[in-house]
Parts: sequence; structure tokens; C-alpha cells
Amino acid sequence: MSLSGLEPKNLWKHFDKIRSIPHCSGHEAALGEYLIAYAKGKGLDVEKDATGNVVIRVPATSGCENAPIVALQGHMDMVGEKNSDVAHDFSKDPIQLELQGEWLKAKGTTLGSDNGIGLSAALAVIDSKDVVHGPLDLLFTVDEEVGLTGAGKLQPGFVRGEMLMNLDSEELGAVYIGCSGGGDTTLRFPAKFIDAPAGTKGFLLRVTGLRGGHSGIDIHEQRGNAIKILARCLWRISRMQPVHLASLKGGNKRNAIPREAEAELMVLETAVDDISGILGDEAAKIAEELGRREVNLGVKLVPSDRTFGRVMDSKSQKVLLNLLMALPHGVETMSYDIPGLVETSNNLATIATGGDEMVIGLSTRSSVASALRALRDRIRSAAELAGCAIEENEPYPGWKPNLQSRLLAVVKDVHIREFGKEPQMKAIHAGLECGIIGEKFPGMDMISIGPWIEHPHSPDERVNVPSVEKFWMLLKAVLAELATKNIA
Repeated sequence: MSLSGLEPKNLWKHFDKIRSIPHCSGHEAALGEYLIAYAKGKGLDVEKDATGNVVIRVPATSGCENAPIVALQGHMDMVGEKNSDVAHDFSKDPIQLELQGEWLKAKGTTLGSDNGIGLSAALAVIDSKDVVHGPLDLLFTVDEEVGLTGAGKLQPGFVRGEMLMNLDSEELGAVYIGCSGGGDTTLRFPAKFIDAPAGTKGFLLRVTGLRGGHSGIDIHEQRGNAIKILARCLWRISRMQPVHLASLKGGNKRNAIPREAEAELMVLETAVDDISGILGDEAAKIAEELGRREVNLGVKLVPSDRTFGRVMDSKSQKVLLNLLMALPHGVETMSYDIPGLVETSNNLATIATGGDEMVIGLSTRSSVASALRALRDRIRSAAELAGCAIEENEPYPGWKPNLQSRLLAVVKDVHIREFGKEPQMKAIHAGLECGIIGEKFPGMDMISIGPWIEHPHSPDERVNVPSVEKFWMLLKAVLAELATKNIA
């Protein structure tokens, strides 16, 4: 579909180009080269660092050269998630768009509005003649979605801005001034395998139809986790019938709640009816517990066209299922200081069979460093009991709100003038690059804004088109205010 009829035209022009360039995490090089070529085509100073981050330096509008330098910041990468029945290769296929009323979404995949709209807004500043601004640094980072690693490798001097506007939040009418920190854990469970028992046949146990979503901003909704549901069902039936596990897989991304999971099993045909009955009862209980949060949950045992020659021995299978039952998922604690804000959570994100081991991925978040460490230690404790090898990355820092921010005061005043009301001041239970950038560039004055985006990191991701125009209006007005007023 064409985006030519949407406003603001310059912003949507850039988004249309960005969605045509594959740019999932770790594969942003082509988009980075496009940004560099575009900047050079406009005669602008542009630089790429060793990590792949790009900064475009935009001179001030005439007469505004003495205004404070402002950085507009977003990330190049997107999360590549698709429905299992959709044929899409994120390494080469452009995102296919569809407009549903006021909402723009993709056809069965993530849209990339996170953070494609933010990037497009920053680029639109370059070629929109009605935007008044001081000197700008347009900072585009890599690998935000897999641990904010691009921001973590920024070097002194790469960004000059005294103030930074992060364009990566997802709620119009809100200004974000804080975020959680987080860290990932990988567990490697060493399974022992034996020959499949005689008389057994191959079956697949599948959990499908869940909503998934962002493991930070959607975690409070207590949506179903396909890996946890699969583990619960396997745990239940294995206590009542002989079931022999050959492999497990589920989830795709550390920062996405897993929507689907699957187990390969060897089962006696004479036990299939009993197993199906147990599964039916357990699935009904889970569906009742989830209620309207998950109306399309499917738990099915189906014959496989394969025979699995080896299966876990009984001890390995029991320990693994106990581990999956014990590992935390969901909200751990709520904030005592900010009503409605999740303080600490964990996402049991991925599981895959690799050779003789099960590889389990988890993502833990908290706005309190000690609470983050405590929950990761709890995961470590369960994993050590199960005999896992444990790998932890270095956690990224949170972003502490600064209610005395000069930039925040300007944004509040402009919001009241433009929209007739004060914006909401919020913190988010997700990692924004502001936390790392603030650590890299001490004293940087920062806020985060964005349009209305729903269900990021899932194929249901969508962006509200009218909200994009209002987001653009706010960005333009703030830049003009910073450029023309003496902001002391």
C-alpha cells in the first residue's frame, strides 16, 4: 500500500523507505548505509562508529546558531516476529503494510514502528522547511532490542548534544523520564539421551494462539507464556503417563513474551487417549485462569510424521521440567513510589534443543539495581540445582527521573500550549537507551516521547496514524522553543 496520503508527508516518506530495508537486530548495516548516503546527499556531516552507530550533524536554522545543541535519538533495529503461517524472510523481504481505520500495521509480522517512526521523525527534520531548530545531532544506534549494545559502546565526543530527546516511547500525551535496567541470562541444561522405548511413536505437543508482546511494557497484563504452559502440561502428563521427551522449542526473542512452543515426544499409542484427556483438562484450567487475556489459546497433541530415535532419560526429563516449572515469569514486584509501575519482572523467553543440551533464555528487568540482582540470583539458584551452565551478560543501567530537568520544563509548557493540557510524567518498565546514554554522557538532560504504538514486538504491532501527526507537531514545537528562547 502507498503511504503518500498520510500526514506529515516527509515523515511517512522516510518510514516507507525504512520498512523496505531489512533491519532486524544485528542486521542494520544496510539501513545504516542508507542513512549515511541520505545525509551526504543533503551535504550534511555524518559519522559512523566502529559499532555501526550513526550520527548526522544538522546545522541550525539561520539565526538559531547559539541555541543549545539537541540530540534526537532512536535505534535502527527492529524485532522480527511473525505468525507461523506467514511466509516472510526478515533478512530480505520488505514489511508489507495494511491500513485498518486509523491504524497502520503489517501483514502477519511486526511493523517496525518501534523505532521506525522515531527515526523517520528525526530524518523529516532535515527536509521539512517549516521546522525551526538549533544545531542538532541525529543519533541512530544499533542493537537496542537485544540489550542496548549500540548505546553501550558509544564513545566520548560522538554526540555533542547538551539535551537529548529520545523518540522511542509509545504513548502520545506522556513524557517518559525514567526506565528500568535489565540483564539477560542463558542456561544450558545438560540432558542425557537414550534410545526411544520400543512400541512408542512420535507426537508433537503444541501451544499456540497466544498474544505475546513486549516483555517490559506488556508484562503487567499477565499474558500467557507458551513455554510455561507447555512445561506445565508436560509436567502434569508425565506424572500420570509415560511420556518421553525428544526436544523442546519455544519463543524467538529475549524481549518478546513467547507466543508459541512445541515439544517432540515419543508416546505409546495405547496411552494417547489418556494423555489427550489429561491435556484437555489442564488446558481448560489454564484457559479459565487466563480468561479474556488469551481467548485463542490452543494446546494440541498431534501425530508426527517423524520418529524420534532418541529421548531424554527419565532423570533428565524430570529435572528439566521441574526447572521450567520453577523459573520465574511475569511481575515480581510493583513500584512503591510510582502507582501502576512494574518495578521488577522476568521473562522466560526462549528454549531450544541444541545437541545434548537445552538452551534457555531469560530477560530480567528492574528499576532497582539490588532487586535486579536478587531476581537474577534466584534464577541462578534454581539453575544450579538443575546442573545448568549459567551465562549472564552485564546488566544495563536504569534511568533515574529528574523532575528539575530544563528540557522537561520546556516540553511541559509546549504541550500545554499545543494541546491544552499538561502531559503525564511517566517511567517505563522497559529499557530505554537514555539510561546508558546518561551514564556515557554525564549531565545530559533527557526526555523520551513518541506516538501511540500498541503491541510492539508482536505481529499485532500497530501505530495510530493521527497520533503520529500530533507527535510530529510536539517535536517541531519543542525544537522551535529550544532554538528561539533563552533556555538557561
